[in-house]
Amino acid sequence: MPDIRFLGHAAFEIHIADTQILIDPWITGNPKSPLSSPNDIVATNLILVTHDHYDHGFDDAVHIAKRTDATVVAISAFADKFKKEGITKLVSGNLGGTVETHDFRITFFPAVHSVPTGSPCGFVVRHPEFSFYHSGDTAFFGDMALLTEEHLDLSILPIGSTFTMDMRDAARAVEAIKPATVIPMHYDTFPKIEADPQEFVRLVDDTSRVVILAPGETVSL
Repeated sequence: MPDIRFLGHAAFEIHIADTQILIDPWITGNPKSPLSSPNDIVATNLILVTHDHYDHGFDDAVHIAKRTDATVVAISAFADKFKKEGITKLVSGNLGGTVETHDFRITFFPAVHSVPTGSPCGFVVRHPEFSFYHSGDTAFFGDMALLTEEHLDLSILPIGSTFTMDMRDAARAVEAIKPATVIPMHYDTFPKIEADPQEFVRLVDDTSRVVILAPGETVSL
């Protein structure tokens, strides 16, 4: 049974089978992080980073990868930044591409956002036991409807607006994707992205199950 732990903002720790996955592990300077230091991550196997904005954990990902010998997954141009920091266990690709590592198939799904390096992305992660989509920072866009065919167990979507879609567009994304469960992220970290997740629950209605996690909280799906 997969375990999903929310580490605040857009950071998640997901345990599937014998693999521990970190996504956008922003810990240092994250006011919502339940962890005091990236050293609190004792072990991990895969680190997925959607883009290079500071609040998505590039520096902490480098630190954790070096200490745990984890494999980093990032879009090609962004992966070059990890390589320059001495990360050698890298898996990279480009939008629409799929890579295989640790018994997972990981697709670089587009994200509508702006970044200094390369292109932003989300990740569609498939395993025989569980499949999920972490959108990264994005606006809502129509091609999300293509994910309906994936029959996803979980989607993780931003609701905070200003820098990403707001909760109304996130609810539209849920309607397009139709995951079994959705977890909101990227809200309440700063005043500009304050949002009431209960309003998101109301907007989603019965399209999907909504699970709201407090930073540090874990759900088993």
